[in-house]
Amino acid sequence: MRHSLTFIALFGLLMCGSLQLSHAQQFGALERDRAGVMLNSVKNEIKKNYYDPTFHGVDIDARFKAAGDKIKQSTSLGQVFAIIAQAVLDLNDSHTFFIPPERAVSVEYGWQMQMIGDKCYVTAIKPRSDAEAKGLKVGDQVISVDGYQPTRDILWKLQYLYYTLRPQPGMRVVVQSPDDQPRQLDVLAKTKEGKRFLNLTFMDAGQDYFDLIRQAENESRLYEHRHISAGDNKELFIWKMPQFGASETVDEMMGKAKDSKALILDLRGNGGGAEQTLLRLIGYFFDKDVKVGDIKRRKETKPLVASTRGGSSYKGRLIVLVDSESASSSEIFARIIQMEKRGTVIGDNTAGAVMRAITSPLQLGADTVVYYAAQVTDADLIMSDGKSLEGAGVTPDERMTASAKDMAAGLDPVLSHAASLAGVKIAPEKAGQFFPVQWKK
Repeated sequence: MRHSLTFIALFGLLMCGSLQLSHAQQFGALERDRAGVMLNSVKNEIKKNYYDPTFHGVDIDARFKAAGDKIKQSTSLGQVFAIIAQAVLDLNDSHTFFIPPERAVSVEYGWQMQMIGDKCYVTAIKPRSDAEAKGLKVGDQVISVDGYQPTRDILWKLQYLYYTLRPQPGMRVVVQSPDDQPRQLDVLAKTKEGKRFLNLTFMDAGQDYFDLIRQAENESRLYEHRHISAGDNKELFIWKMPQFGASETVDEMMGKAKDSKALILDLRGNGGGAEQTLLRLIGYFFDKDVKVGDIKRRKETKPLVASTRGGSSYKGRLIVLVDSESASSSEIFARIIQMEKRGTVIGDNTAGAVMRAITSPLQLGADTVVYYAAQVTDADLIMSDGKSLEGAGVTPDERMTASAKDMAAGLDPVLSHAASLAGVKIAPEKAGQFFPVQWKK
């Protein structure tokens, strides 16, 4: 209940805020009718696919009817998206949410924040951004964003609001540097006006289509797997894994790591990904099939098993790094390594966002099409110890995080410590330079 009320308040802030990304568009009865269709499509996907037939005690029909009544009184697309999103988020499920149509205006805020322990910190600043110009610094504690205190419970919702639901031209933040007083900053985002309509019929010689391809390539660059070999004889392989994407990438990286005596798998910031890729990765670390848990769906429960890679399995020492943004498949992998006593997990408590979901693409219109989607949890995963990680996360074997001063100085003491456990000395200064933050071009 507390989470839901907080989110309603946040929506109220954004719906009534004075900052706008573009000029208001005409919004009348036709737009409200389309919004109603969108709302009903999302409701139908939830009713058809959600794993819990009781919907956690939520009366779906009543909730969405109330949302429909609110849409009839709405005056903007921003309000419509907020209303639909709130109806979905009332389920309080980390993997069930509304994905609105992409906006023509793209936004880059130029800085990143993350929960470390129970506090939120600035973890990256883009060079030549307004955030840098205004004096925002890595290692600053984020006390509030537009009046709201980031916590582990609501940070992901703030990010959902600002990056997906209602991108804003800036944020008013209160931050505090180590050994300094709090200060208030109005940090502006970099906005780019795109096309409101894309022609995907190739009647424009495919210009819009190929622009989309180039955009996708730019986005994919942010999720490249990176690696470094360390030690006098390259006995340590460090793999920065940003997401569980293609299984082929796992094969490629494990092929590179196979001759190393120790492997550090850095899952910090890894929000999860494909179940198939998770199972393939697990299989590389065991000489037997491993039961991950039971997939509990609405009408059936079946085991989830990772098949061993046999002769290709990795025999060296394994150290896994996690943080508050390690979610879903990352958490499952870390917990399996703990339960099977196959390696050591180091870092911060993980996100506790572990469900199995499907994404249903949806659309409005015929000649002119509006694309949106509903992501719906179709199963919970009950681990082999009988527990779900949803809302609980993984507690590392060694809880260790960087301090504000470490971050400000560009140090990575966690990776440095992990390397020492593998018998390789890497200074925190050097470790902090291995995997710099990737930004959009």
